[in-house]
Amino acid sequence: MSNFYELEVWKQCRVFRNDISTVSKTFPIEEKYKLVDQIKRSSRSTTANIAEGHGRYHFQENIQFCRQARGSLSETLDHLICALDEEYISKEEYLNFQKQYDYCLKLINGYIHFLQNQKDTDVNNKINEKDKKRKKDSDGLTHPT
Repeated sequence: MSNFYELEVWKQCRVFRNDISTVSKTFPIEEKYKLVDQIKRSSRSTTANIAEGHGRYHFQENIQFCRQARGSLSETLDHLICALDEEYISKEEYLNFQKQYDYCLKLINGYIHFLQNQKDTDVNNKINEKDKKRKKDSDGLTHPT
């Protein structure tokens, strides 16, 4: 994929982020610079890290940013638990967010697994190319100039 916003994982985390933003507007005004700020930042960090990792063009860096996104996603869930405990959201709302969280987590983990496989394939291809070159060189068929 050429753009991060084409990734299904980014799209679903975006939906989650937007739903978090909507519900946080219903929180008490005294939470504006506390829980509201924290929950918005962590949900925004999820999509931002996926996007930044995609822009790095190196599998390992992308994987690391996806791990950061996964951490931010978990942080967002913790903030939702706080909102539930403070009775800012209902149990039903929390359970709906939990489902979204679970789906986003599954997608992030799947994307990390995909990137790891791509990285491993890339490394193996490079090793095979070097082995072929060494074999050719040792056979005397081609010599570097």
